Amino acid sequence: MALCLFSGIANAEQVELMPLQIQNIQTREYEKGVDIVFPSVVSVFQDLGYIIKTADKYSGFINAESPSQGKNRFWGGANTTHTAATAFIEKIGKITRVRLNFVDIFVKSSDSGSEKRNDTPILDATIYRNAFERIENAIFIRSAN
Repeated sequence: MALCLFSGIANAEQVELMPLQIQNIQTREYEKGVDIVFPSVVSVFQDLGYIIKTADKYSGFINAESPSQGKNRFWGGANTTHTAATAFIEKIGKITRVRLNFVDIFVKSSDSGSEKRNDTPILDATIYRNAFERIENAIFIRSAN
């Protein structure tokens, strides 16, 4: 159920955004250190059912994926979908900046082994706002301990 929070629900009527608008949707700044913010982002991804593929506090990069969902087709092959999520966390002066990126991935494979992949960036501001609210809650809880 939590994975639907980050699925590309609103991509059908997506408006063309400028790069700075996209960055604004995907980025938040916190007055806490990387030692609190980084594990907060990791825990939120895990709480939402994402599988952490890589997480490196030194580089500030987190790579995660939702479990694949799909079905086999009658004549062979399969269609699968999942969401890829990345986070980049960096210290800039006294603030810690977090940039998230979510991408819906659809893979159509045939019984002969060929694949057709379609990656669609998720640019719905509501999805990012929801993620950042959860991250802010996790930061608050970690800061209180």
